[in-house]
Amino acid sequence: MNGDIVLLALIVIGLIGRSHIITTAACILLIVKLIHLDRFLPSIERRGLELGLLFLTMGVLVPFASERISYKDILAAFSTWPGIVALLGGAIATYMNGKGLDLLKVDPQMIVGLVIGSIFGIIFLRGIPVGPLMAAGITAMLLKIVQLIMNRIT
Repeated sequence: MNGDIVLLALIVIGLIGRSHIITTAACILLIVKLIHLDRFLPSIERRGLELGLLFLTMGVLVPFASERISYKDILAAFSTWPGIVALLGGAIATYMNGKGLDLLKVDPQMIVGLVIGSIFGIIFLRGIPVGPLMAAGITAMLLKIVQLIMNRIT
């Protein structure tokens, strides 16, 4: 019952914050619970991230499939400074995602803070949730920075 209340709260927060993704996700999970399909929750947890990333990646690759991106555009990624910066940004982001995954393996309860922080970011900063891995990667980086600062102070 406690999970139902949390999901209802997330639905309300999502509606207030105009986050269709949070609202829809919480609604679907609440429906799964209410029609007693709880046995599928571990599968949704285990495979949901993969499916979400699959659809996100497909959405990003559509311009290639629809031929809106030409060879000239691809070459620009390697030969212009914005393209090179974009390549660097993509490489750093995937590295950070890996560090986030490492952090979640070592400290899985960190997901609670990441989810609540993401909800705050959606509502108050008008952010877009792209997944816990990037949030965990940034958290891992911030933890390292705080550790470095604390080591210098002591």
